[in-house]
Amino acid sequence: MNLSWQAVVEKTVTGLGYEVVGCERSAGGLLRVYIDKPLVNGQEPETPVNVEDCERVTRQLRYVMEVEEVDYTRLEVSTPGLDRPLNNAGDYARFNGHEVEITLREAFQGRKKYRGVLVAAEGVAQDDWNVLAQNTAWRVIFMDGKTEQVLDFALDEVRSAKLVPEIVFKGRASKSTGDAAADAAKKNTGLAPGSESADGAAAKPKASKKKSNAKSRQTDDKVDGGLDQ
Repeated sequence: MNLSWQAVVEKTVTGLGYEVVGCERSAGGLLRVYIDKPLVNGQEPETPVNVEDCERVTRQLRYVMEVEEVDYTRLEVSTPGLDRPLNNAGDYARFNGHEVEITLREAFQGRKKYRGVLVAAEGVAQDDWNVLAQNTAWRVIFMDGKTEQVLDFALDEVRSAKLVPEIVFKGRASKSTGDAAADAAKKNTGLAPGSESADGAAAKPKASKKKSNAKSRQTDDKVDGGLDQ
């Protein structure tokens, strides 16, 4: 019995030492696969996914899908891009301390979307990746006007989550939302040095916690492995 196309993609990509960030199939037969390199002992790989990696995966996928008789018209293999989705606890652990945008399944206090710095929930070790990779309790620290707020949530309450892109100009990262909020949040959680407030004192969270109810590392390389079948 032949494998499903999703199983073929997952088995092939992981077998080559990469991870599947996402895959989708259009009505016209276009198959898109987004890949990344996994962490190495909890650390980012020395080099990000590049064109050569995408070409390697494309060649192997084309061969395996022919053997497994997967019906498709065209294949595209690429990196997930700067707004990489967060799909599981491992992704949250990997991008702990980064700025993210999350969309909740159910609105909390009239809104579903929150944008801020992702950190593990209070009481969870922030520097132990193995612990974080199994953690389901997270929080987003964000600015509500001039006030810093904290939203605690569980992973099963999230409809979708993705990184907020950081765009680098001449070696300096420019975040698309307030740098001060992100730096202060990282300082408060002990993840990274942060900036000081205007009066020279270290910024501290002021707002009450909201409870819910329920590096620019990537590139945009893409390899088109089109086949006419």
